[in-house]
Amino acid sequence: VPLQASGGGLVQAGGSLRLSCAASGRTFSTYAMAWFRQAPGKEREFVSAIRWRDGSTYYSDSVKGRFTISRDNAKDSVYLQMNSLKAEDTAVYYCAADPRVWTPVTLSVASLYNSWGQGTHVTVSS
Repeated sequence: VPLQASGGGLVQAGGSLRLSCAASGRTFSTYAMAWFRQAPGKEREFVSAIRWRDGSTYYSDSVKGRFTISRDNAKDSVYLQMNSLKAEDTAVYYCAADPRVWTPVTLSVASLYNSWGQGTHVTVSS
């Protein structure tokens, strides 16, 4: 399913941003949706995921308590509200979707997702 991510930008440390990811072409109400990020010179890392079966949410330890993932099936969209941003949150953020991942372990594995958005840049100045 094609995904379109948006909402990135430049923000000062302690500020907030809200990322959006819209699907097109078909409903993704049966998919798991996730956000990953990749900082310069680093590997892509898991940020957060939401499971289609029951809406369960998962977060990496580095963002837990600061970021909130949510979805709107009627709008075929998933969101990532990022609060208390830190310089180390600077990265390109990617949304991903897949109908097969659903366990707490598989939701955080980037290679298991078959649909990816183009990425949106988030820069946090200290």
